[in-house]
Amino acid sequence: MVPDIVLATQNAKWIHASFGLRCLRANLGALRERSVLREFEISQRPVDVAEAILADAPRVVGIGVYVWNAPHALALVRTLKQVRPDVRIVLGGPEVSHETELQPVCALADVVVRGEADLTFRSVCAALLAGEPVPHVVDAPLPHFHELASPYDEYTDQDIAHRIVYVERSSVCQFTCEFCLSALDVPVRKSNTETFLLQMERLLARGVRHFKFVDRTFNLGIAAATAILRFFRERWQDGMFLHFELIPDRLPDELRVEIAAFPPGALQFEVGVQTLDDATSERISRHQDVAKMAANLRWLREATGAHVHADLIVGLPGEDTATFASGFDRLWAMGCNEIQVGILKRLRGTPIIRHDQEHGMVYAQEAPYEVLQTAAVPFPAMQQMKRFARYWDLCGNSGNWNATLPHLLAGDSAYGSFAAFAEWLHATTRATSGIALHRLAELLWQWLTGMRGVAAATVGAAMAADYARCARHDWPEFLRPYVQLGPGAGKARMVAAGGIRQARHRTS
Repeated sequence: MVPDIVLATQNAKWIHASFGLRCLRANLGALRERSVLREFEISQRPVDVAEAILADAPRVVGIGVYVWNAPHALALVRTLKQVRPDVRIVLGGPEVSHETELQPVCALADVVVRGEADLTFRSVCAALLAGEPVPHVVDAPLPHFHELASPYDEYTDQDIAHRIVYVERSSVCQFTCEFCLSALDVPVRKSNTETFLLQMERLLARGVRHFKFVDRTFNLGIAAATAILRFFRERWQDGMFLHFELIPDRLPDELRVEIAAFPPGALQFEVGVQTLDDATSERISRHQDVAKMAANLRWLREATGAHVHADLIVGLPGEDTATFASGFDRLWAMGCNEIQVGILKRLRGTPIIRHDQEHGMVYAQEAPYEVLQTAAVPFPAMQQMKRFARYWDLCGNSGNWNATLPHLLAGDSAYGSFAAFAEWLHATTRATSGIALHRLAELLWQWLTGMRGVAAATVGAAMAADYARCARHDWPEFLRPYVQLGPGAGKARMVAAGGIRQARHRTS
């Protein structure tokens, strides 16, 4: 049957299955069977995406617009309207839910649904298919979980076998950090825990082993969080992997018991630290107990097998390079597996803009609206910090250089030591991407032995250990004198649970 409705979006990568589109299709009611879901990646040309969408001959096309695909959505809608002006275009998503009147993509669309469109999209489609008038902008009433159909049956067998499966037990967040859409006056809503666990049981039966929770604060409700962890622990199978976003200063004993009971690599916690400067935290309405956070992060690292991925944000109002560096050093000392150095983005609708004048906030006008400079961090310094972030991903977060990293960070400040390497690396390569691992190894060797004066035997032993641990066989010539092949050398001891990157952090 030719579908009347195509639900489409461009994801950052193919592996990311769109949770939002699946929620919309699950709640189309009688129109569901007249719809089809089509997903693409931002690497694809909009004209090719348009061709694929129009091959279904739809009457209505619903497009999810986010900060990461906003330019692609604009080009896609322009093409669709040029080629098939009769097709009704309905936009939704966080990017078009705020400052709607300022966006060219919204002007091109027939309808823009602002807010959570799970139920409203159905009524909009019904009206369009019936030839009835629909306002250009429709504000969706806030749905509650008990009103919504489950989206989980919308995951196909191929999704389950090859892609990330997203699940959600609670919506929005109780905190009011001004850089986040949770700062808006939207109440936290939660699904019934028993109902949710029945849905998870069904996904397990279908073969899902990696679950990524999109709840922004998984441990907001301790009883529910504990029940969910216990549910998965009791049904544990090799290869399972659970990802949660965690409030770092809220780990009571009942939650600790469950976390500690999981095997190494089974859990990944994304911990939103964002800043460790008290004045900055107060300025952006972020409230956290840093002492409790530090104790909890150390406990997670020392007493559990959980993978801890902590977030810091560059460019927050009033925070300068020195205070950010101090926060990085403190967080590194807490023993996190990864520190994600993110760049502040001015998401549409967030109240972070109230600081623009006082703190000299200047953002890029194109998505993802990254900060370009602030009164505290001039443009050249901001560029240096962005390079730091990119190179830190390559060297610190990749898990490729666990033994080498302590030599790279040695000195009074881990941030300062790595920042010096980052600037030398940029001056040497003029690249922030596309540096092959083999080439990066050569550059690390040059920096540590030639620029920092670390003994070649020390560096060679560390880098050779990293190569052997990660089961790499393309040994650089300069490392061959330091290769010590023993029983099992050259074979990474990758455990069953978790992803490849996380496993590299666990092996030794």
